[in-house]
Amino acid sequence: MASGKDKESNKQKEHLEELMKRQTRDESLQKPFHFADRLNAQIQAKKSVVCVGLDPRLEQVPAFIREKCFAEYANPITAAAESILEFCKMIIDSTHDLVPVVKPQIAFFEQYGSEGIRVFEEVLWYARDKQLLTISDIKRGDIGTTAEAYAKAFLGKVNVQGGEVFGFDTDAVTVNPYMGFDSIKPFAAECRKHGKGMFVLAKTSNVSSSDIQDLEMKDNNTVYEILSQYLESWGADDLGDSGYSFIGAVVGATFPAQSKKLRALMPNTIFLVPGYGAQGGTAKDVKNCFNRDGLGAVINASRSILFAWENSDVYTEKDFADAARDAVVKMNKDIAEA
Repeated sequence: MASGKDKESNKQKEHLEELMKRQTRDESLQKPFHFADRLNAQIQAKKSVVCVGLDPRLEQVPAFIREKCFAEYANPITAAAESILEFCKMIIDSTHDLVPVVKPQIAFFEQYGSEGIRVFEEVLWYARDKQLLTISDIKRGDIGTTAEAYAKAFLGKVNVQGGEVFGFDTDAVTVNPYMGFDSIKPFAAECRKHGKGMFVLAKTSNVSSSDIQDLEMKDNNTVYEILSQYLESWGADDLGDSGYSFIGAVVGATFPAQSKKLRALMPNTIFLVPGYGAQGGTAKDVKNCFNRDGLGAVINASRSILFAWENSDVYTEKDFADAARDAVVKMNKDIAEA
């Protein structure tokens, strides 16, 4: 019987072997190629605008998963990483036919070091194998060669001994625009080259976002309104057949009045809308994020889906995946009705 250390070593070996296999992916088979068209095709096929946010908190991962992994692996960091990996896989299994996209938040994986990064990548692979698009919530914001390196790491290919290979190969990322177009341009270049997407922070869902984003600047326009004009212009030359840009915007569900303004200012921009559910956003709050064609937004929920069983009188901890599925069904229904 393999020891805990042997199992950890085998996990790393299996990961490397799988990584080598996936480097041969043929981009020409990615149809449609434009990110907005791929996302909208998934939305229309599944009749769903829900994005499942994968924010796996170890302390809320069901005890039976944690107990199994901590008994199996000698290294507690490996056991923790394997616990959140198994949890995310079960969430994906239960919801993949109901949603077009998932959004793993890298911080919940990074805190476990290299093992966390390993399972973050495996979550991306697993979601792709289930025909889901992936938005890596990384909120990068830098300039020059640093921004280029981030963009290649998540969206593009990096040169290794004369050959080009993918890094994380996610479908889209979140980006912080605070440093201006210099921080956006490298990501846009990789999106254009590889059929990827990006969501730029515009009006975020956190309460203190107003400290900076709502400041009034010239002509009584707020920072978020001025940014929205930049965003729409940055993506204007890169519209897909569905009429949307691969450069999207992050617009919080917790600010419905502001989202209505932003929808008018950015008609060709897809909104990634956090703040639904646990943060207080409702179906009524997000309706202004959509265009009249019923497109233009994906609504993210994390805790209210992942840990739905905790507030349920029907589901137990063992049934967490079924509870998550029911939460997605209800969310889709509520948004459609609104």
